[in-house]
Amino acid sequence: MTVIEKVPSVVFKTRVRDESVEGPNPYRWEDKTTEQIFGGKKVVVFSLPGAFTPTCSSNHLPRYEELYDEFKALGVDEIICISVNDAFVMFKWGREIGAKNVFLLPDGNGEFTRKMGMLVDKSNIGFGTRSWRYSMLVNDGTIEKIFVEPGFADNCPTDPFQVSDADTMLAYLKGVAPAGVSAPRKEFVG
Repeated sequence: MTVIEKVPSVVFKTRVRDESVEGPNPYRWEDKTTEQIFGGKKVVVFSLPGAFTPTCSSNHLPRYEELYDEFKALGVDEIICISVNDAFVMFKWGREIGAKNVFLLPDGNGEFTRKMGMLVDKSNIGFGTRSWRYSMLVNDGTIEKIFVEPGFADNCPTDPFQVSDADTMLAYLKGVAPAGVSAPRKEFVG
């Protein structure tokens, strides 16, 4: 697994609310570049295998949502959840889960995830290619710290969830290394 220094340059296909769009679905497509999303900001990113999946819906996203104010108090400008799902799925999942603070960023083609080196085959469970579970702290596009779940592999029979959680990232930001996690810069955990 290669450690990269900066987030990859890609264009995300997103949907944004626009009241000038007539009809029951007042949204339009909007391209967002990596530079627009990460430039000049301190961002916590976490990536997960899929919207509506059990761990992602019961813990991963809700816990980041719950701790949002604590992250903000530590100087984080934004928390972003990336998944290899399309904009419609991410929007519906966010509404169903009640996400108000975490920005759900669709990586529909998996380009960002692939360039991050985190794209894995999950055909064994009918998912196709998806993101491996990880979290990272990004400062103005530079990756300061990344936590990668152990066992990175195609068609992994399990879905590890030990170090990409909100509490591990929050502890790192507070300067407290969680149990079993070393704190050196950019060391992969797992």
